[in-house]
Amino acid sequence: MWTCPLCHQQFVNTNQVHSCGDKVLGDFLGNKSERVLELFWHFIEQYQSIGPVTIHPTKSMIALAAITRIAYVTRLGRDFVDIVFPFQQRYDDNLCFHKIAQVPGTSQYNHHLRITDKADINAEVKRFMKMAYKEGSDKI
Repeated sequence: MWTCPLCHQQFVNTNQVHSCGDKVLGDFLGNKSERVLELFWHFIEQYQSIGPVTIHPTKSMIALAAITRIAYVTRLGRDFVDIVFPFQQRYDDNLCFHKIAQVPGTSQYNHHLRITDKADINAEVKRFMKMAYKEGSDKI
């Protein structure tokens, strides 16, 4: 593991490119409705029940990491939270992802989820959260 000497984030790759403290969590959560903040923190709590995760604000989104990044909060809307799970394969047989797209030039498939209610983090979503956590924990 490599630790950035400036922001103290840990990465698998030495000298990993990252935002290095350009943003803080408050930059994303400020001026958001109580409902959206409740959804965001519920998602974080659900992940913490799977295993320890760290929150890394980046220039344009909030990343969650086990050892490596396992999920991204890409948008905090008026009454929803958009989340992306990066997997190495497509998981088309699901009811939770509204979009699956391959990242150009890679073998990564981004699985897009929108939550509008705490109940949206159901058994199916938790199964994918656990899969992402396992992939992000097995990198070393």
